[in-house]
Amino acid sequence: MQLPVYKRDGSKTSETVEIPDGILAAEPNDHAIWLAVRSEEAAHRQGNAATKTRSFVRGGGRKPFRQKGRGMARQGTIRSPLNPGGGTIFGPQPREYTVKLTDKTRRVARRSALIYKAREDRIRVVEDFALEAPRTREMVGLLEALGLTGEKVLLLTSDYDVTIAKSVRNLKNACSQKAAAASTRELMDCTTLLLQKSALSKLLQVLDHAA
Repeated sequence: MQLPVYKRDGSKTSETVEIPDGILAAEPNDHAIWLAVRSEEAAHRQGNAATKTRSFVRGGGRKPFRQKGRGMARQGTIRSPLNPGGGTIFGPQPREYTVKLTDKTRRVARRSALIYKAREDRIRVVEDFALEAPRTREMVGLLEALGLTGEKVLLLTSDYDVTIAKSVRNLKNACSQKAAAASTRELMDCTTLLLQKSALSKLLQVLDHAA
């Protein structure tokens, strides 16, 4: 699949880049995508919800009343879960929500996401560029020149670029990421995938091992 390379002003250059047919020929694996997105979202859960059981509630060291003779059920502490102010039964405790995946499954999922974007013609390649200082207006101008205004865009760079990251972070419908670190969720969540020319080779290096 041949893709034209655009300049920052929106015009096409004479260059093209290629996504090998071997990567795009396979059928997307929807189940791998679901597993990867589930794993990534689970990793964002803090898992620190906690309630106090009877062992954590202060007080209740003395037996509230004698064992026999009152015609009531015996009680050993007023901090029993049966009493007001007592502990909580089966409440949430800190836990891990991690969902483990094999590296191959993650690569298959990312490749499947790229295949969907390619089939929908939602991949754009722009020449490599750098910004002297963070400027949100320059990123807005780039998206306008490429006709991507109003779309949810994921900009992939070959390496982490702090000036580009700061220029994009204030945009409501755009974000940036290093190509090798782009997750399945990020690839699927965007409307258009915008790559710098050098970032495409970095992305393909990761996806090529998914075969």
